[in-house]
Amino acid sequence: MKVSVFVPSHITGFFSIANDDNPAKKGSCGAGVLLDKGVLTTIKSSRKENKVEIKINGKKDIKNETISIKTLELIKKDFKIEEGLKINQNIEVPVGSGFGTSASSALGVAIAFFKSANINISLESASQYAHRAEIELKSGLGDVIGQTSKGIVLRKKPGAPGFGEVESVKNENELDNIYVITKTLGKIDNDSILGNPTFQKRINGIGFDILKKFMINPNIENFLKYSLEFAKKTKLINEDVLEIVNEMNKHTLGASMAMLGNTAFAFSTNPDYDIEGSIISKIDNNGIKIF
Repeated sequence: MKVSVFVPSHITGFFSIANDDNPAKKGSCGAGVLLDKGVLTTIKSSRKENKVEIKINGKKDIKNETISIKTLELIKKDFKIEEGLKINQNIEVPVGSGFGTSASSALGVAIAFFKSANINISLESASQYAHRAEIELKSGLGDVIGQTSKGIVLRKKPGAPGFGEVESVKNENELDNIYVITKTLGKIDNDSILGNPTFQKRINGIGFDILKKFMINPNIENFLKYSLEFAKKTKLINEDVLEIVNEMNKHTLGASMAMLGNTAFAFSTNPDYDIEGSIISKIDNNGIKIF
C-alpha cells in the first residue's frame, strides 16, 4: 500500500526550554507559524524484507535520513516491521535552517508507516514517535507538536502530542492573505545552542517573559514584535541576519529570525515583495494532509 503525508514546515519565533527525564514531557513553550511549504513523505512496501530505502529530493542523503531511521527504530520496538519499505521525501525548504524539517520528516514517516501498514493508531500516538526521535537526536524540541496544529501556533505546555498543549492563535480566515518571506544564510547546529547551559539560561529567562506578554494579547503583530525582541535579547541573531530583518521591516508587516536557523522571515500582504534568494510561502491553515 502506498501512502503520502504532507507535513508543513514550522518556524519558531520565540521559545523557552523545558527539560524532563521523560522524553514525552521534554520540549519547549513558545510560538511559531506553519508554512504551506514543507515535507512530503511517500512510503510503499518493497520486496526486500526488512530493508528500508530512503531517498530525499531524489537522492541518497545519509545525514538527513537519520531522523527518519530513528523514528522507525522507535516504532520497531513496539510494532513488527517485516516488509521492506521504500521512502521518498521531498523537502521544499532549506534543511537545518529553522524550518523544522527534521520534525516534518519524522512526522511524515511515522504517520505514513502506520497508514501503509493498516495499523489503527491515532495521529497523536503516531506523532509521539516523531517527538521522541527529535529528543533523542537533539534535533528539535517543539516542532512536532507545533506541526500538528494550524496557522500561528502557541505552545502553551511542553512535550509530545498528548502531553504538551498547543492552540492556534488566529482564525484561519484572518491569515488567508498573509505571505511568509524567508531568506536563509546558512545552518545552525541546534545542539550547539540547546546543549549550551549559558544559552539555555538566557533563552529561558527571556522566553518565559515574552511568552507571558504574548499570551495577554496573542495576535500577528505581537508575534512579529516579540519574535524580534527575543532574537535580539538572546543574542541569537547575528549581524548579517539582522541586516536582512531590518530591510524586510521597511516593506512588510514585520520580520524576525527563525529559531534556530540563520534565516530571516517576514509577514507580508504583498506577494510581489521579494529579495534575492528568498522563498515565498503562505501561512498553512490546513495542517497535516494524508493522501
